[in-house]
Formats: sequence, structure tokens, C-alpha cells
Amino acid sequence: MSLATLLDGDDADVLIFRDDVTTTRAEVRSLARDLADVLRANDRSGSVVGVLMPNVAATVAAWFGTWEAGSTFVPLNPRVPPAELGRLIDTTGVAAVVTLPELAGVLDACPHEVLAREPYTVVALHPTSPRESDAQQAIIQFTSGTTGAPKAVVLRHDTVSALLDNVIGSLRGSRQGDRAQMPNLVPMSLSLWAGIYQVLFAFRLGVPVVLMERFVPTEFARLVAHFGIRSSVLPPAALVMLLQDPGVTSLEPLRYVRSVSAPLSPVHARAFHERFGTAILNGYGQTELGGEVVGWNAADWKTFGAAKLGAVGRPHSGIDVRARREDGEIASPDEVGELEIRSTAQLPVDDPALAGRVTDDGWLRSGDLGRVDDDGFVWIEGRVSSMINRGGLKVFPDEVEETLRAYAGVRDVAIVGVPDTRLGEVPWAFVVLDAGATLDADALKAWCHDRMAAYKIPVSVVVVAELPRNEIGKLLRQDLVPLANVDT
Repeated sequence: MSLATLLDGDDADVLIFRDDVTTTRAEVRSLARDLADVLRANDRSGSVVGVLMPNVAATVAAWFGTWEAGSTFVPLNPRVPPAELGRLIDTTGVAAVVTLPELAGVLDACPHEVLAREPYTVVALHPTSPRESDAQQAIIQFTSGTTGAPKAVVLRHDTVSALLDNVIGSLRGSRQGDRAQMPNLVPMSLSLWAGIYQVLFAFRLGVPVVLMERFVPTEFARLVAHFGIRSSVLPPAALVMLLQDPGVTSLEPLRYVRSVSAPLSPVHARAFHERFGTAILNGYGQTELGGEVVGWNAADWKTFGAAKLGAVGRPHSGIDVRARREDGEIASPDEVGELEIRSTAQLPVDDPALAGRVTDDGWLRSGDLGRVDDDGFVWIEGRVSSMINRGGLKVFPDEVEETLRAYAGVRDVAIVGVPDTRLGEVPWAFVVLDAGATLDADALKAWCHDRMAAYKIPVSVVVVAELPRNEIGKLLRQDLVPLANVDT
């Protein structure tokens, strides 16, 4: 099924900006068709088209306009520096960019020709290496880049459609699945996959979307109350911002929050639940898979509640998950290994981003370390690439970080492997403190001795003002290694 069919249906309001500007399905269709006509008339149909837009209704219409023209759409973030934007355009072979007049200036460095000026500014580019496209290619999305340069992943119409239906199938029959016409509040950037996915999810479910221009905790709380939002989706960084904002005293009537895009600390999940009375439903997915493949639903929360707090949930319909040990054997329940995922949706196995990661029998090696317990819940222990091998002993950063977050005065922490001439690498802790707090590194290490094996204890503790994270809150561990004074 083409994602373009999500515009089928009645002409009710489908997009709401803040709470006073509404856009109907008919208006989205009209904008999309006008854009498609421009692309066709200028020999850009069937090509790769970038969308450089803020969080407004016209952005969503631009996606559908590219699909209407048989093109593949690339989300481009207006907040990315021009040099990085140019690299993304070159990598994907973008042949045209859809933007707004006030943003078009960032393209001046590229050879271009303006094809249209209103309501979109459509700019034709002449890529030196145009990317081949076909009718099934819907989106070229970049991975988060937490372990290296972001990689371009091609998502197919049928893959995304199937995964949307898998998630909806898992929610049906649970209390969260009975959404009536409650809108889907989307506080994430529409240039990020998490934001795009949530809009498409709402369209597939048949409910309106409320767009936030940017995430502000107090504004999020106001919109929740105004629209009677009972469930929403947030990245961990937004959850922590809500926790730490003194201006947010209530999130009524919010009952469920799905945490997506990055691992959520169980300490933060528990604190959020205790403060706001909201169930935290973790989720897990990868850009390469087209979205969420593992998650909680309301029935799981009712049955297991806080007993499984920290797990990312159970596989959605049509998804299988297993862990494989280093020796190549399938892990038994609660053994840690690299998570492998199999989906009934077709994986783009010919995509370079997946090269060498799909087994002959169709399992995707995720690059994430985790375990699957006896109840089918998946627990993430970190990335294969971030696991620290301390002289043959394996240290999982997430496990150590979770312990250190319980230490008085620690607001956030990252454990990073730092090169060591004797042991290969050793764990260092980079700590963000609560306002006014101080830290005695020796006292922290002594505290750790009572709670973890000696080889897991950080050899050094460095206090930093903040941890480097990308726009959706994923930790950029590699950026911390240069801060380590390895001669200490």
C-alpha cells in the first residue's frame, strides 16, 4: 500500500497547529496535488525530493506531494548547519528541495533553479550522482548517528504501512487502543523519523494530529489539558524536561506516555510515574525497520506494571525478537546477547545501510545488546559498539549508569570506554550534577563497591555541565572520549 492512500477519506480536520489553526484533509490534498504538478512539469517526478520545512501543516502536505508525483522524500532539518545540509543532499542525490521563502537562502551555495515560489519555494538541484528511485521508495531517512556518521536508509511504502498496522494491531483491544477521536499530539520535529512516524500513525488510525512548533514543557501540558489527551508519545529527553520543569504541576488527563527513540532510564520512568501518575510504556525500534517493533500496551501495564519497569515491551504483531550470544548460540531467557529481529514486513535487504546485517533466514542483527525474559519482555543493555571490554570482562554502560543515577546529587551520567594500555579499555563516568550539588569521586566509587562488581566501577569520574545528545536525546558517547585525561 502506498502511503499516499493515507489521504483517502472524508474532509474532516486532520492537522491542528497549536490549538487554533486547523487544516482539513481536502486542503492537504490540494496542496499535495499542486506540488506534484510542479514536480511533474519540471521533470522532477520519480526523483528524490528534499523537504526543508518547520513544524507546520504545509510540511505534511509536502510529503504527500512528493508521493503523489511518484518521488522519494528526504526530510531535511532546518536547524542543521548549511555544510551538514549540503552533505545530506549530496549523499541522497536530491534533485529538488521543497521549502519556504524564508528558508530558501540556505540553498544559495548549491547550483539551483527556482521552479516555484508560492506557497512553497521549489528549488531544482542538479546532483552529480542522482539516486535511483522506484515507486516503492517512500522515504530516505538518516539514522541517529550515535555511533558514527548518520547513514541513509531507504524506507518502502509497504514496509512502513505494514509496521504501522502491526503496532495498531498490538494496541487494538487494549484500553489505549480505544482512542475514539482523541487527537495525536506530536511534539517532535517533522524532520525526524519519530515525528514523521507519529503523523503517519495518526492518519492510519484516523485521528487528527496536533502539531507543536517545538517542545516546551508548559505548552505541552497546556495542550494535553486543552485537547483532553489521554495518551501521547515522547522521547526520553522530553520526559526529563517535564520532570525538571517547576512550571509543570499536572499532566491531567494524561494516562499513558509511550517513550520512543532512545532508551529511557528506569529511574526517570519511575520518577515520572510517581509525580504525574502516568504509566510509562517504553518502545523500541530502528529507522532501518521503519519504526517501532517492540512496545508496551495498556494491558501489559495493567498486568505487570512497575514489575517490568525498564523493559522496552514485547514484540508487536508480526515481529519476532531473539538474542544471540557471542558464541553464535541463541541466548536463553535473561541471557544477554545481540538482539536479532524478524518482521513479516519486507526488509530492504539491498539497502547499503543494512549490508551484512540481515541473515540468510531474514533476521536483522540490530547492533543492540539485550535479553528476552520468560514473559517475552525485551530488555536493552546497550549497544554492541558501546560495550566495554575491560581486560576480557564485559561492562554494559547502561547497567552502570542506572546504578549511578541513584547516587545523591547525580542528575545524569554516561559511562564510556576509554583506551587503556594494560586492559584495552576501562569505564569512565561523566556526571551531570543537580544544581548546587558537589561530588566526591572517591566517595562515589566507595558507594559503587557495595552495589556492583569491582571491574564495573568507573576508574575516573568527570563532572560535566551537560551530556552530548542529538536532537531526539540519544547520547553521543563518542563525543565524551576526547574529554578523558588518559594520563590521570
